[in-house]
Amino acid sequence: MRVIHARHESCAVSMAEGYHRATGKVGVASTTCGPGFTQIMTSLAMAARANIPLVVFAGDSPIGASWYLQQLDMAPLALATGAHYVAVKHVDRMLDNVREAFQVAQVERKPVVISIPMDMQKQPWPHLTDYKPSGELVPVAQRPIPDPEIVSKVCDMIAAAERPVLLAGRGAMWSGAREAIEAVAEQSGALLATSLLGKGLFDGNPYNIDLAGAFASDFAREQFAYSDLVIGIGVGLGHYTTEGGYLYPGAQVVQIDTNPRGLWQGLKTSDLHVRADAKAAAEAILTQLQTRGITKTGLRTPDMAAQIANDHPDRKEYPGQPGMLDQRRVIEELDRTIPKDWDLVIGGGHYFSIAMTHLKGRPAEKYHVINDFGAIGSGLAAAIGVAQARGDGKVCLIEGDGSLMMHTQELDTIKRHGIRMLMAIMNDGGYGAEFHKFRANNIDPSGAIHGRGDIAAMARGFGLAGNTVNQMGSLDGMFKEHQGSNVATVWDIIADDMIPSRSYRRIHYGEA
Repeated sequence: MRVIHARHESCAVSMAEGYHRATGKVGVASTTCGPGFTQIMTSLAMAARANIPLVVFAGDSPIGASWYLQQLDMAPLALATGAHYVAVKHVDRMLDNVREAFQVAQVERKPVVISIPMDMQKQPWPHLTDYKPSGELVPVAQRPIPDPEIVSKVCDMIAAAERPVLLAGRGAMWSGAREAIEAVAEQSGALLATSLLGKGLFDGNPYNIDLAGAFASDFAREQFAYSDLVIGIGVGLGHYTTEGGYLYPGAQVVQIDTNPRGLWQGLKTSDLHVRADAKAAAEAILTQLQTRGITKTGLRTPDMAAQIANDHPDRKEYPGQPGMLDQRRVIEELDRTIPKDWDLVIGGGHYFSIAMTHLKGRPAEKYHVINDFGAIGSGLAAAIGVAQARGDGKVCLIEGDGSLMMHTQELDTIKRHGIRMLMAIMNDGGYGAEFHKFRANNIDPSGAIHGRGDIAAMARGFGLAGNTVNQMGSLDGMFKEHQGSNVATVWDIIADDMIPSRSYRRIHYGEA
């Protein structure tokens, strides 16, 4: 076991989250009690919202102490974030408690806090019991198959539909359902799309309209508006994916999920629920369509494929400020520069929607979106976890300057542990997610603008490589330079703060 010593407790938990994202294994972090524990509330909530299995070993105040400065009731805080909580109360129960923590993390896909009083940690272990790890007790992974009668109803709906869309999410990616879903789409004449967390699942398919919901392109939004049947596969069909329920107002909706919800994030999710594994359900639907001879052209025409190929997430032109770069063009150049087999870790912020809409041609498992709680500041730590797990240097973080500044101390962690990674920082001199909203509402944005610090120099101060990026066409040479070095690199990208993203223009500026 290799231990990575983070500078901040919250970052330790985010690194454990990144480790899971890269490996699929349970991430492990450790903190002390009191203030060491309160620091992790945001990262713990993020892990809970993202269904990340990880275990936090947290010290607790000594049982035998009459008074302790850092004493705190930890359970209510942990449970409030959505995590599971296990309190170790006797040394004889230690192994059972540890096993429970890992069992819950794996089976229920959630973070678990196990608290161990500090004076108990010093007690000798009095037993010779062999430890049986939770991995030996976890149920074998299975694919729940759908009810044949429900499958028949889905096929009836497909037979009656003229403009179907299959919308897949992270569950479809975990299930390995891509080929089966694409076959159903071809059989039924449907277009393909994904939720934000399923991004990349159908890249390369000529009938893939990319993201659904808040980040959908104008063309994709039109296709959803005219659709008469939407089948969600391994996707929650929540507020952002469905744009608050307004994305496909005239469509009948089917949800395929291992745990379908009738009501989710304040919305009715679907007209028909199929409780099944994504791949198993898609294969069952395909088999019945073929058996019944249901084959439709639907929306799959050469003209539609040509329109999809010509689609672009944001065509609006801006004059631009001297010495500053349009983030949309930067992401496109970054996409051309970074090899497609690299892991991309994308934090939260204004640049986030630009990155997710302009990146193309990458496998779904290579995207790691750190935004399940709408919090900024955790992307760097999560990227460290991914990079440490991969161990091949093929990790690129796309992050904002405001987010990076929250945890710049972890650049020291990167240096100390010799972690090789690339960091592309969109430096717009403030919190773009805020000042663009202020400007849209004619509010003074100065409170959200902190000025462009020299992030490249800051990186060099930590012993890393740092480059300032203020002209287009420079990333290829800088990437070759990074590849030839043996340290992590920070690209300080001087971003134009006067260019709002397409999603911000739609939501905040009223640009239809």
